[in-house]
Amino acid sequence: MSVKIKAVAKNSPAWGKDIKEGDMLVSVNGNDISDVLDYMYYSAETSTELIIERGGESRRVTIKKSEYDDLGLEFDTFLMDSKQSCRNKCIFCFIDQNPPGMRETIYFKDDDARLSFLQGNYITLTNLEQKDIDRIIQMKLSINISVHTTNPELRCMMMNNRFAGEKLDYLRQLAKAGIQINCQIVLCPGINDGEELRRTLTDLGNLMPSIQSIAVVPVGLTKFRDGLYPLTTFNKDRAAKTIDMIEGFQKKFLEDYGTRLVFPSDEFYITAMRELPEGEYYEDYPQYENGVGMLRSLIDEFDSAFDMAEDVDIKSCSTSIATGALDYDHICGLVKKAAERWHNIDCRVYKIKNDFFGETITVTGLITGQDLAAQLKGKPLGDTLILSENMLMRDSELFLDDYTVSELEKELDVKIRIIGNDGFELFDAITGN
Repeated sequence: MSVKIKAVAKNSPAWGKDIKEGDMLVSVNGNDISDVLDYMYYSAETSTELIIERGGESRRVTIKKSEYDDLGLEFDTFLMDSKQSCRNKCIFCFIDQNPPGMRETIYFKDDDARLSFLQGNYITLTNLEQKDIDRIIQMKLSINISVHTTNPELRCMMMNNRFAGEKLDYLRQLAKAGIQINCQIVLCPGINDGEELRRTLTDLGNLMPSIQSIAVVPVGLTKFRDGLYPLTTFNKDRAAKTIDMIEGFQKKFLEDYGTRLVFPSDEFYITAMRELPEGEYYEDYPQYENGVGMLRSLIDEFDSAFDMAEDVDIKSCSTSIATGALDYDHICGLVKKAAERWHNIDCRVYKIKNDFFGETITVTGLITGQDLAAQLKGKPLGDTLILSENMLMRDSELFLDDYTVSELEKELDVKIRIIGNDGFELFDAITGN
């Protein structure tokens, strides 16, 4: 297989080697190239020999460079071909719970092993074949896997895929080969929690030391579930029992392997009305992007900024923050702490109800522009409205409903400041820095 070259980056190792747009990259160091992983892996050497085809004729190009430096070839897509889509129809799939009429990309179900290594995406293994597993092992790629359950029959049912259970053998192969694996479990009450969760955590623990971390996150349910499998959300009691079970496993894993290994997401603690664990509980925050320890990290960073600014004169400022119900109480606590020290700080915190997806969706990252516009219209917002970047599509100013930050600023007649999920940024924002 060969891949069409789109361009050559100026002053890159491949620059000046008579490689042009439209040329075909056939092989690197004698290896066929089918996608970005082949390209990156086989071009890592300091001496790289390419076979380039133009007009039906092939020629060799030798490039000298530093080890792991990119050659500088550019292609039509980042992956050098199309994304691999999901073959499952999971009973808990959030994409199936989106309303109609959104942009096409919202409905695409990604299940691409290459993006798991390159961007941290989670995959189910169900669209992989043995040759794909062999390549992961050969290249020693780390990978993130959505496990959900290690009960083969239950996994088939939850994913609506008759091959989902047997694909668990790939997980065992990867672990046996020493591939570093992060795992995710979306927990559905009455389906894969309780004793099923106990079985899953036991099985994953037996794959140590290859398993690096396990996140347990509660199922998210929108109001758009007509015709979908009947599921319920976690209540206080069930969330507390889940935490207790996980903490029991953490104690054993800590004794056996020196790591807690498995972590419940922040939502479990808030639903169970329990205090968030301290920072050391989360170790190196291996499942931060899954909402595990995100609030604790924010609070600790804010407290550090607060302590460092103890003797600083904070200028008078008027701001507001819009956040989801999940984070609301903790954000209020941080704002109150700052306002009690510096009385010239005026910051209002608004809890945004998710009318777009439904009130059971409480995370800040799923708040839409139209809900912000409707619920903040006419409210005192101060000079600046502070919003989390989690509300926006990656590397854009678009909310999930295609509202833009500029449109929202105009609608609310206020300057908007987008900040990361960072306590230092939050402190700076509410203190006018």
